[in-house]
Amino acid sequence: MKIIPIILSGGAGTRLWPLSWGDHPKQFLSLVSERTMIQETLLRLKGLELGSPIISCGETHRFMVAQQIGEVMSEVVSTGSTTPTILLEPMAKNTAPAIAAACCAAMKQDKDAVVIVLPSDHVIADVPAFQNAVRVAAANAEQGYLVTFGIVPTFPATGYGYVKAAGTETDGSFTLEKFVEKPCLEKAQEYLASGEYAWNSGMFVFKAAAFLEELKLHNPEMASLATEAFENATVDTDFIRLNKEIFSRIKGDSIDYAVMEKTSKGRVVKLNAGWDDVGSWSALYDISKKDANLNVIKGSDVIALDTTSSYIRGSKRTIATIGLDNIVIVDSDDALLVAAKGKIQDVKKVAEEIKKRS
Repeated sequence: MKIIPIILSGGAGTRLWPLSWGDHPKQFLSLVSERTMIQETLLRLKGLELGSPIISCGETHRFMVAQQIGEVMSEVVSTGSTTPTILLEPMAKNTAPAIAAACCAAMKQDKDAVVIVLPSDHVIADVPAFQNAVRVAAANAEQGYLVTFGIVPTFPATGYGYVKAAGTETDGSFTLEKFVEKPCLEKAQEYLASGEYAWNSGMFVFKAAAFLEELKLHNPEMASLATEAFENATVDTDFIRLNKEIFSRIKGDSIDYAVMEKTSKGRVVKLNAGWDDVGSWSALYDISKKDANLNVIKGSDVIALDTTSSYIRGSKRTIATIGLDNIVIVDSDDALLVAAKGKIQDVKKVAEEIKKRS
C-alpha cells in the first residue's frame, strides 16, 4: 500500500520570533538538526512505501518549499515520480480547505489513495515508533476510517487540545469520541489520570476519497468550492495555483471543526514517540541537549559565565552572559530577543507589535 504525504506548510510561527517571522517561518529553519523542519517532516517517512508528496503552502514560500523538499526527495521516494506536487493557496483558509484540495491532487495519482496529513513544523524523536503507528493508521484507513494520532500525554498540558479515545482497542485504534479545547490545569490533570485522553496532534491518515465524502456530508459548500478551485487551477512550472476567485469564496475552517468532530468514522491511534510541536523557545529548550550547567547553547561565539538553565542562540556576533538563570537569548541578523523563560509565550505579542509598527 502506497501512502501519499500531504504536508501543510502555511503557518507563520511567530512564537519563535525573531528567527521565525514573515517570509521565513519556522518550518524552513534548522532548529533541531542540520535539516530544516519541513525536510525532517518528509524524511521521517523514509522506509515507508510512498507516493509523490503534496505540499500545500502560500505564494510567498513556494520557492523555499521547492528547494528544501527537492533536496531530500531522492532520499525518501525510491520509486515512481520524485517530483513533489506543490499546491499554492491564494489566501489562508485554515486546514480543511487546504487538505480538501490536496486530497483532490492525491486522487489524480491514485483514486484510492491513502494520505497522511502532516504539519511541517513538528518534532518526533522516535521515528520507528512513529512509522509503526502510521502503518496501523493506514490499515484502519483502508477500511474507510478517518484516523488521527493521539499523543500519549506525559504531563497535564494546558497548551494543547485533547482527543478522547473511547472503547477497547481494535486493530490498533480506538473510537474517536470527541475533541476538547485547551483545558484548565484541573481538567488537564483529570484527562491525564483517566488514561482516555490524548493530545491532539493535528496529524491524520485516511483515504482521500473518504475525507472528501465526509466533508461533502458535513460541509458541502466547502467540499464543492475546494474541489472546484483545484479543478480550475493553473499550472505554473513546478506549481499548481488553486483558482483564487473560487478559493476566496470558501469560509475557512479547521479539519477538526469541519470534519473530525462530526464524523462517525473517526478513529484514534495512540502515539508515544517523543512528539513536540515546538511552539516556543522554552519548548525547544526542553527537547534540546543541555550542557553541564543545563544550558542549551547554539552558535560558536557564546560565552556563558555563571549562567544556568538558559537557551542562548547566537548568530554572527559574540554573546556574553554573566550571572543569569532561566533566560532565553536569540540573536538574528536584524533583531535580538532577551526574555525570562517563564514569559517566553509573550514573544507573540512582540511580533504583533512589530507588525503594527511596520
